[in-house]
Amino acid sequence: MYPSHPLRGIVIISGITYVYTYKKVDVSFGAVSFIRNLLPRRYVPQHRADIVAATLFATFSWFSMVALRKYSLQALYSYHGWMYDSFNKPSLKSKVWTVLTKVLNGGTPKLYSYQNSLPFLPVPDLKDTVRRYLRSVRPLLDDETYKRIEREAVEFQNGIGRRLQRYLVFKSWISSNYVSDWWEEYVYLRGRSPIMVNSNFYALDPIFKLSSDVQAARAANCVAAAFSYRRDLANETLRPIMVQNLVPLCSRQYERQFNTTRVPGEVTDTLVHYKDSKHIAVYSKGKWYKLYTYYNSQMLNPKELETQIQKILDDESSASKGEKYLASLTAGDRVPWAQA
Repeated sequence: MYPSHPLRGIVIISGITYVYTYKKVDVSFGAVSFIRNLLPRRYVPQHRADIVAATLFATFSWFSMVALRKYSLQALYSYHGWMYDSFNKPSLKSKVWTVLTKVLNGGTPKLYSYQNSLPFLPVPDLKDTVRRYLRSVRPLLDDETYKRIEREAVEFQNGIGRRLQRYLVFKSWISSNYVSDWWEEYVYLRGRSPIMVNSNFYALDPIFKLSSDVQAARAANCVAAAFSYRRDLANETLRPIMVQNLVPLCSRQYERQFNTTRVPGEVTDTLVHYKDSKHIAVYSKGKWYKLYTYYNSQMLNPKELETQIQKILDDESSASKGEKYLASLTAGDRVPWAQA
């Protein structure tokens, strides 16, 4: 319902219904009477018809206001003129845009509050795309090669490029981002190179100073911080990133930051996302451990995690056959990893 709120909607709907039913003030300009005449007498008693009709009108009016506000924000977010204005001397158009955006933005957004208000990714003009492409490759090519590339680009623009452009425009009508799913499948998941250094992220704890000289304690703090951040994501208590404190960036990339794994395949990998996960994998001395981080639905505190991790560090048992070097496969190409 953002930028409105369900409680606000209940108050507005109840207020309109009360004013019409008990105060006999028609704020609908006859719309409630029109709705009442359409109600089937078989299911709605005569003495309840006014309340039902007024409630239906108020509900429709509130949803309409919410939708109007969302589409208005979508139109405002599509304006990019403010990016090119002087910071100290913005244009009148940008000033008006700033005021309207601040008024419609709402108060306390959650992480995904603005997702339905964001504009769709526009499809760039084909001629402009070709022009930008030629401009970007010109410094890299000699004259003869550039003339060939230029000739092929014009042929593409006047030939199959037009048909492909129509496909993109059509896809942009039915999706919020015409490129994201194709990029994920054909560029990201079908990439056959190692993901350890090309894609995966990692974290180190000694940013400014060491928090502790105890290895288990430092690891426990990292785990506790990661799960605390994951809880904030799940509860949407993080605010969306805002440009100039006005324009929100898309928050869709947060959805699969946790509880997600990329399963290797010979042709393409597969993303598997779990609704929840209450354990972590710990690698120590060539052995893998499944360490549970919750007890009775409560997350273990850093001291409790440290105790569990220390037990893992103190374990002197031998690794199972093939277990010691299993992790090295994740550093290789995806096809051998899938076959293994």
